[in-house]
Amino acid sequence: MSFELNLKLPGAEALAVAEKELRETEENVKDGLAKLRAYLEKDKTLYFKTDDELLLIFLRPCKFYAKSAYELMRRVAEFKEKNSSLLKNLLPTDEKESITKHDIVNVIKERDHKGRRILITNCGKKWNTSVVNSDQLFRLFYLIHEFAILEPETQIYGTVVILDFEGMSMKQVMEITPTFCMRLVNFIQDAMPLRLKEIHIVKQSILFNMIWQMIKPFIREKLKSRIFFHGNKMSSFHNHIPPAYLPENYGGELPKIDYSSAEWYPVMLKHEDRIKQWNTYGFRRDEQ
Repeated sequence: MSFELNLKLPGAEALAVAEKELRETEENVKDGLAKLRAYLEKDKTLYFKTDDELLLIFLRPCKFYAKSAYELMRRVAEFKEKNSSLLKNLLPTDEKESITKHDIVNVIKERDHKGRRILITNCGKKWNTSVVNSDQLFRLFYLIHEFAILEPETQIYGTVVILDFEGMSMKQVMEITPTFCMRLVNFIQDAMPLRLKEIHIVKQSILFNMIWQMIKPFIREKLKSRIFFHGNKMSSFHNHIPPAYLPENYGGELPKIDYSSAEWYPVMLKHEDRIKQWNTYGFRRDEQ
């Protein structure tokens, strides 16, 4: 399986899921697009393109309720403004070394049994905090979400995140600051136009409890219900994703992962113009 984004229109199976889970019928799509355009036309403070392709990115996670999609767009704009020091004009080339030289964030080539993309974040010994700090780690998360939302079937099926804490030491614990935690939780819960279906925490040690106690009070029940803790018990993990869809690294039947984000970097460059366009969205500037 090659490293590539799937930008094709959703297939029949995906559309069936979209209708069942997202209210994506012909009538609701037409109504949602029209109402969302009307909200954006009325709000002169926001700048977003109004083509179907972009608006569907926001309508799908909001189950085609136009007002909810509009409110999500405002929260995205607010988040980008609040975190402009990290996100303004961010491109893959800005984090080339983090992506190509350090195996911190990766995307499994194969989708899972429900068609979802699987993101792996190595938060343990693989994360060299002296060369990639927590701000850069967040920038990597943000970049990957920008590419994920380009895939129509990922918009429908959603994503799964594996947080791998194997070999975590105090170096990593100290880098995961309250500021980083708050920013990440705020992003996931309020400003990410993507269906995050499950978070699986694996190979964590007792040190992880320090991080969890810091972040837990800020996590709402909806997200909390989607977080699962497995330690080294891969059989527990397999209750959620069958071994046939996981690599050997997690007790799966797929080959051990022999690639990293470095193999995804050319894909990012190929679609960099889309990220440049995304960077223009948010609160309107004078020239827009």
